Amino acid sequence: MLDFLSGVIAILIAVTVHEYAHAWMANKLGDPTARIFGRLTLNPLKHFDLFGTLSLIFLGIGWGKPVPYNEANLRFPKRDAALIALAGPLSNLLTALVCAIPLKYLSDTVFRTMSLYGLVGQLFWLSILLMCLNILPLPPFDGSKIIGIFVPYRYHQAYQNYLHEGVKYVILFVLFDSLVLREVFGFSILQFVVSKMAMLVMALISLGT
Repeated sequence: MLDFLSGVIAILIAVTVHEYAHAWMANKLGDPTARIFGRLTLNPLKHFDLFGTLSLIFLGIGWGKPVPYNEANLRFPKRDAALIALAGPLSNLLTALVCAIPLKYLSDTVFRTMSLYGLVGQLFWLSILLMCLNILPLPPFDGSKIIGIFVPYRYHQAYQNYLHEGVKYVILFVLFDSLVLREVFGFSILQFVVSKMAMLVMALISLGT
């Protein structure tokens, strides 16, 4: 029960930091939309997405409530939209780096016997997982918006259609992958891909700290 509670807290922290970073970057680049809608905050309730967050808690795959922004307020819409999207995964990477320090250098102290150690450990791993999940080029994940900077203008409309129409197909795939492939066949495509990416990132962080 304690591990589950720590996991839920870690997820809420990781998602909140992630969505706050989107809002902060958008505001920094000249668009106050997220701030006006109350998303420039570290209050987890403001970033809770009923399906996405609960899916992340119980299925291991999900997202927070998308942060709104208005491209009309951005000086360089194509570049700035990619930067706003990139801010989320980068914030999770930064969180993981911060968590890695006590996990590595305080592991032999009294800190290890505290319940806080378990929370920090889960936050470290979940932050890496959330980062790796969100750099996938699939809507509604951030990677689908990050790649927008590389899409030629002549394909802009097709790309926008991909962002809007692709969400429902990705959600269906997530449900099929989690509820059918994983539960029936014991294998999840998304978890396999994301976990492999996460293990590589974790190894690199461990080498650098």
